[in-house]
Amino acid sequence: MSADQPRVLVVEDEPAQREVLAYNLEAEGFAVSRAQNGEEALLLVDEDLPDIIVLDWMMPHLSGIEVCRRLKIRPETRNIPVIMLSARSEEVDKVRGLETGADDYVVKPYSVIELMARVRSQLRRVRPSTVGQRLEFDDIVLDAESHKVTRGPDILKLGPTEFRLLSTFMEKPGRVWSREQLLDRVWGRDIYVDTRTVDVHIGRLRKALTQFGGGDPVRTVRGAGYALG
Repeated sequence: MSADQPRVLVVEDEPAQREVLAYNLEAEGFAVSRAQNGEEALLLVDEDLPDIIVLDWMMPHLSGIEVCRRLKIRPETRNIPVIMLSARSEEVDKVRGLETGADDYVVKPYSVIELMARVRSQLRRVRPSTVGQRLEFDDIVLDAESHKVTRGPDILKLGPTEFRLLSTFMEKPGRVWSREQLLDRVWGRDIYVDTRTVDVHIGRLRKALTQFGGGDPVRTVRGAGYALG
């Protein structure tokens, strides 16, 4: 799995539907994890926070509604977008799903093309750099599509790792990222990298951001990690 790939967790108890969803999401460039029930979904989320969750409502033991409720009351998972899938088409059911915390509600049977569009829409909100959007913070502009970073009138030279670090910071200015979270987001879980490597690349990012003057926007939070601004 590439660190740049947005990660989707598909939670569906029907194997055929689960695989169809996973196949189409992977074809769209997403890294897909699969869960066959609510309990497994919560375990997978604890192991590796996804960017988006596609969640079936009707599952045995632990329903999608209950999974969504539990995710939305936890600070570390409440901001993960949840797209609820359900055969329930009544307005009262949609309202219940959305009031539980789902960010979108899709009725079965659904159009795969429409569902992919809804996933991309949610992704634009939480990881805009992965869909080529332009990010701005003070006088720093990151153009994800052209892979160019400027600060004021100057074009900055960043290596690929530093670019991904800056993208991560600029998607959520002010958020404090631990070294482990940055390793997961920037390098990916499939690659072993020592946490000290994060400090090395943060140093390189700082040097690149200040190469033409200007203050260092990257803040070290003692005992916690790093933040932008």
